[in-house]
Amino acid sequence: MSLLFSNCKLFTHLGRVNGDVLVGEDGKIAKIGHNLASDETINLHGKLLLPGLIDPHVHLRDPGQTYKEDFYTGTCAALAGGVTTILDMPNNSPPIISQQRLNEKNSVAKTKAVCDYGFHIGATDSNALEAQNSNAVAMKLYMGSTTGDLLVENENSLQNIFSTFKRTIVVHAEDNKCIKEASVAVYHAAENHNKMRPPLCAEISLKKAIDLTKKHSAKLHVAHMSTGGEVELVKQAKKSGLRVSCEVTPQHLFLTEEATREKGNFARLNPPLRSKSDQQALWANLSSVDCIATDHAPHTIEEKQKPYDEAPSGLPGLETTLPLLLDAFSRKRISLEEIVRLTSFGTSQVFGLVGKAQLAVGFDADFVVVDLEKETRVENGDLWTKCNWSPFDGMKLKGQVVQTFLRGNEVFDGENICVKQGSGKNVNWK
Repeated sequence: MSLLFSNCKLFTHLGRVNGDVLVGEDGKIAKIGHNLASDETINLHGKLLLPGLIDPHVHLRDPGQTYKEDFYTGTCAALAGGVTTILDMPNNSPPIISQQRLNEKNSVAKTKAVCDYGFHIGATDSNALEAQNSNAVAMKLYMGSTTGDLLVENENSLQNIFSTFKRTIVVHAEDNKCIKEASVAVYHAAENHNKMRPPLCAEISLKKAIDLTKKHSAKLHVAHMSTGGEVELVKQAKKSGLRVSCEVTPQHLFLTEEATREKGNFARLNPPLRSKSDQQALWANLSSVDCIATDHAPHTIEEKQKPYDEAPSGLPGLETTLPLLLDAFSRKRISLEEIVRLTSFGTSQVFGLVGKAQLAVGFDADFVVVDLEKETRVENGDLWTKCNWSPFDGMKLKGQVVQTFLRGNEVFDGENICVKQGSGKNVNWK
C-alpha cells in the first residue's frame, strides 16, 4: 500500500524541497512532487519533515550490562528522539572484538531493536586482520582509557591497525600517559575532570592518529572532538587531503566544565566538558564537522552517585539531541540545513550507509516529523532510556519530535512506541 506525506515542509542538507513525499510498498521513497496519487495520505498540517537521524556513536550496553540499557530501551529512546539508525559501540562486557561476538550481539539486537542498527568492532593489540574481515561498519580504537577494557597503546599494534583496517577507524583520542601525569597533580573530583584529562591529552593523541592515517593512507574518524586545538588539527588534515572526518557531541556543544561544578558526576564524560572557549571553537567551526553523535552512554543514578574515583564516565543523550538543536535553530544559532547535514547526511557519507539519510527517490522512508513551535521540557524520570536521567534535566527547549517513521511505518507517535521489539534491521554499508 502506498502512503503519501502531504502538506509538509521538507528539508535536506541542501535546503527546502517543495512537494509531497510518496512512499511505496517497499518502504522506500517513490516520488517527491505535487498531485501524487496514493492509497493513504497523512496530512502533516505544515509541520517539518526531516530525514531520520543517524547516530553513529551509542553505547546500548547489550549484552553484558543491560541493567543500564538494552537494545529495546535504547532504541525506544532513539525513536523518541527522531533517531532511526544507530551504530553501537564495542566496549561491552565482554568486548566485541571478533566476528563471533558480532554475531552474538546481532542475535540479541534482532530480537529487541525497534530502530535500524549497525556495529563497531573494538580494536585490540592483535585483532586487526579479523576486524578487517568482519562485517562491522567500522572499528573503534581507544587510544585513552575510558569505560570498558579496550585500550591500545603499543606502537607496533597501532601501526598494524592503521595499515590493515581499510574501513573507518573511529578513534577515542586521549593520550593515556598524558592523562596519568595530569591526574597526579590534581585533586580527584568531578569539578576537576577537565584538568585531569586536559585538552593537551586529546591533542597529543589526535596528532598521533593523524600521522598514522597519513603514513598508511587510512580512513580516520575523530570521535567526540571537544577542543579548539583538535578542530585546527582536523581542519589542517582535511586541507592536506587526508581521509579524516570528525564528530561533536551535543554535550560539548551545549555544556561546559561549569556543569561539572553544578552536577558533579552527572556531567562527567570522556573526553570531559571543556572551557567556554573550546565550546565556542566547536560552534564557530561546525562547517568543518561531519556529524553530531550523542555518545549515548547510560549509567544508573546509583553509579553516578558514587565518589569520583568509583563513578563511571558517560551521559545519555539519544532523546535530547534533536530538541537541543531545534532550540538552537529557534535562537538562530544553526540552520535547518546544517542540522540535517550533521545528524543524518554527513553520518551516512562517513560510514557508507546504503539507502539512508536522504529525502530522495529510492532511499528508505525514514522520517522525523517536527513541530517547531511546541516546547519540550527535559525531565528526569520521564525518559525512555533505562537510566531515566539527563544532564539537561529541567531545560525547556523549543521544537518537539511529534512522529517518527521507519521505512514508511509510524514507529513513534509523540507519546508511544508503535512497533514491536525486533522490527529494526541491521544496516547495509559499502
